[in-house]
Amino acid sequence: MTIQCVADDVLLGENVKLSKFINLYGCSIGANTKIGAFVEIQKNAIIGKNCKISSHTFICEGVTIEDNVFVGHNVAFVNDTYPRATTPGGGLQTEADWRVEPTRIQKGASIGSGVTILANVTIGENALVGAGSVVTRDVPPHAIVAGNPARILRYKSETLTGAPRDKQREIRLFAISLHNR
Repeated sequence: MTIQCVADDVLLGENVKLSKFINLYGCSIGANTKIGAFVEIQKNAIIGKNCKISSHTFICEGVTIEDNVFVGHNVAFVNDTYPRATTPGGGLQTEADWRVEPTRIQKGASIGSGVTILANVTIGENALVGAGSVVTRDVPPHAIVAGNPARILRYKSETLTGAPRDKQREIRLFAISLHNR
């Protein structure tokens, strides 16, 4: 017995692997991507090629995940900075009462299990987010971050090793500027 809720408007690339107990609607998923059990991907979310989305993950509207990204177990994305259940008049909010705030995970990034990623955040190319982190601001390319809120611990060694000193300095200054926003 396989229970999958995959709406007719989902765009699936070639060779996508879908586990049991998933809920997909209005999203697109690139070729060779694997979606684990108990994952929900909402409308207007985009998942690239060769990604792995692990079990119990929630990907909401407005999230773009580029190619070759790993998303660990129980990762939650947020698309509203100031969520409210009701309007100022007391009625339940509808889609007309708020706007989606985007989140982007760039190529080759890895997101550890149990991470929460807030709205309006970009996680840079090949960055690594440690398990259990809460990402509240942009993560620079090749950075390794962890904690609540997530902070830069260091950079992947292959990024800086062999790079000219001025390039190493440029990468570090970029990280500091993002960190101090």
